[in-house]
Parts: sequence; structure tokens; C-alpha cells
Amino acid sequence: MPLSLPKPIADYFAADATTVAKCFTADAVVNDEKQTHRGREAIARWKTEASKKYDYESEPVAIDDQDDRIIVTANLTGNFPGSPVDLRYAFTLAGNEIARLEIVP
Repeated sequence: MPLSLPKPIADYFAADATTVAKCFTADAVVNDEKQTHRGREAIARWKTEASKKYDYESEPVAIDDQDDRIIVTANLTGNFPGSPVDLRYAFTLAGNEIARLEIVP
């Protein structure tokens, strides 16, 4: 059975490189692979570069509320070293948008 994700998070997992930045606030921050990406333009670049570098799919498998963050564990499979891997996505929401995202193994 698919997880019931808040709309901004469901939109994030459904988005492609060209639409993912629309899921975020204008001043959102993404931390991934020890890199920080600030604002929609930087987030769009981050996702575009990742999509060019690797072909991958992510499937959310668990969700947990922790204080002001929503932690989603997703299974990633693709042509990257270490595939498959479970990653933790820590989302901070601001209304119907993502204000902050931290991705860690």
C-alpha cells in the first residue's frame, strides 16, 4: 500500500528535474551529499545535475513526524555506486511548500 504523504512531499517525489523547484519556497535550502543549495534556482540546478549524472528511481517506504520535520525513508535504485540504498529525507514544510530538505543515508 502506498504511503500517505503530505502534498508538498508527494509532489517532490513525483517531480522531475524541470519541475522540482516548484515544490520549494523561494528561499528554501536543500542539503545533499555535503552540499547546500539555496533558493529555487540552485535547487533546480542540483536536481538537473543529479538527473544528468545518474538514472534513478526513489520509492518512499516509511514516514515519521519528528518535531517540526517529516522524515521520509525512500529506497533509491539506479546506476549509481552503492545502489540500491535507503535514504532519509528530512522535510520542513511551510504551508504547501518545502522550506528545507536534508538528505542523508
